[in-house]
Amino acid sequence: MSKNQIKWSCILLSIIGAVALLYPTVNWYSLEPAERARQESFRMRPKFILNLGLDLRGGTHMVMELDVSKLDPKADINDAMARAIEIIRNRVDQFGVAEPLIVRQGQRWIVVQLPGITNSAQAKELVGKTALLEFRMVDESETAQKALGKIAELGVSAFNGTKVSTAAAKLVPEEDQLYAGKESALYMLKKDVPLTGASLETARVETAGGDYGMPVVAFKFKPESAAVFGTLTGANVGKHMAIVLDDIVYSAPVIKSRIGGGSGIIEGQFTADDARNLAIVLRAGALPAPVNIIEERTVGPTLGEDSIRAGITSSVIGLILVILFMVAYYRLSGMVACMALGLNFLYLAACMAYFKFTLTLPGIAGMILSLAMAVDANVLIFERIREELRAGKPVRMAVDQGYDRAFTAIFDCNLTTVMTAAFLFQFGTGPIKGFAITLILGIIMSFITAIYVTRLIFESYLSANPVEELSI
Repeated sequence: MSKNQIKWSCILLSIIGAVALLYPTVNWYSLEPAERARQESFRMRPKFILNLGLDLRGGTHMVMELDVSKLDPKADINDAMARAIEIIRNRVDQFGVAEPLIVRQGQRWIVVQLPGITNSAQAKELVGKTALLEFRMVDESETAQKALGKIAELGVSAFNGTKVSTAAAKLVPEEDQLYAGKESALYMLKKDVPLTGASLETARVETAGGDYGMPVVAFKFKPESAAVFGTLTGANVGKHMAIVLDDIVYSAPVIKSRIGGGSGIIEGQFTADDARNLAIVLRAGALPAPVNIIEERTVGPTLGEDSIRAGITSSVIGLILVILFMVAYYRLSGMVACMALGLNFLYLAACMAYFKFTLTLPGIAGMILSLAMAVDANVLIFERIREELRAGKPVRMAVDQGYDRAFTAIFDCNLTTVMTAAFLFQFGTGPIKGFAITLILGIIMSFITAIYVTRLIFESYLSANPVEELSI
């Protein structure tokens, strides 16, 4: 096998590999939206796929601020931010969102982008819930119940927002705390908190066990806490134990007997989605402090489709104009450059699918810019070859010297662009990073196709044919 045949075999194999890598992406986006959503809900999304970003697919964008005033004064804010980001990421991952973006911005802000999630209320409920779960005993003493009756007789709300009103606070016994129930009831609970959500081992949704078939959240404590739960229930048989989530009493069932094994349920007139979200936040843990949503935007899928359509239209028009110019100005050599351009796009898309990158509008801009630089490289090479031909050199020598002399200029130009893109990637945020990645990958691919592949085509053609004049 000759040297050129080996090179052609490598190119053929790389094309087959690129097509194989892109097949799952093409197959996935050929599905109906409802079928894609169904497969995503069952975690059947292909492993190697080119993901679409928020601006192309639609979804929810939120900027959240960690309420550091609720942290312990000695707490490390950087550590709290890192924990909050990790907990939000765990919740989003369990919810099944593909390619979410969750990054820190500034000292206290967290940017959350959820592609495909257009129900902003559901998204806020998922990522913003504090999920502070507590198990407290209801104070059923005569003193506590009399206090509760007097508070009810006040005739005004016992709460100012989330805080107990001044009038109600004066009536609460020293060893108790007043809580609101999910259904407007008031509960007098002991201050002591025997168990919290930090002791949970798992939480899941069950459709059996609730009233009228309503879903419930079943939980199980870690082994060491299960013993505490067993002791607590054994010592308080016949009394009510309140399950408090984010300062709201979800239920206060009667303990009928000692509960061994550390398992229980949370009831609360949940819908299936409510129960699922609650189970997720309980499994992922509680945020170190509440987060406030300071910016919220919903990008509709229609806008994403419009962006894709406009991007494809402009790319096709630009590509046709480039091909016409190259063929008209450089004739057959221009067609060689266009073939390399197509190969460049194929390699770039396959590479992005393999690394599971997310394609955004800035990413498309980076891709188009890299293709333009690939055309520039071929223009530079062809002009050098023309100079050599005008100097009266044979075709084979003119091609060799044209590539050799253009290489340094192309290399310097691409190197400076890659360095610039590397700085953009290092110091930029989401969309800027996407632009930088596609630009860097595109330049690497253009270096391969515009120099290596086109030169191989010329060498193979000149070796097989006695050429006196080159169509360039």
